[in-house]
Amino acid sequence: MMLDLQSSGSHSVDGNWRALGKLLIYCSGCTKGGLFNSIHVPGHFVYRTRFSRTSGKSFLLPQCRTDVLYVSDPCEHLDQGEEGDIGFFRGIFKSFATSKVRKMLIKREAQLHPTEVCPYCKAKLWSMLQAKMVPASASCRLGAYEDAIEYYVCLNGHVLGICTLLPLSDSEEASDHSDA
Repeated sequence: MMLDLQSSGSHSVDGNWRALGKLLIYCSGCTKGGLFNSIHVPGHFVYRTRFSRTSGKSFLLPQCRTDVLYVSDPCEHLDQGEEGDIGFFRGIFKSFATSKVRKMLIKREAQLHPTEVCPYCKAKLWSMLQAKMVPASASCRLGAYEDAIEYYVCLNGHVLGICTLLPLSDSEEASDHSDA
């Protein structure tokens, strides 16, 4: 992933290396009244994270699937009251400045968030939900409810999002159903 992100030849990364380093190892969580209004989950370092270019395709509309987006598996925060089990995910676009996603956000006249900024590089954020650019394949990839996914992309191509995770069956329930 790192080699691919810098393969444009400039040896620089959109938003700088420090921001990318933070994105790789830090779950930003959320504050009540912030981007993901309803709950407070403190940010924290993540023990292990896997980013996938293949998974990133699930977060792109069909006309943008030639863009390169690396997305993490969701960082699970279980039992969040009325919200249920939630997951935070992060990502990064390769060459966001020339991406089809960026061009589409501009063409659709998507508004930048009035107050919140990227927790990784402090750049302004576009809401992919507000721009109607969240494909159904994203919730399927995350194991989330279809209407319970929201994510933002900053001017430097960093992605941060939240979803309500579908409940997983435990192994006993799964084996009971397979015996029938």
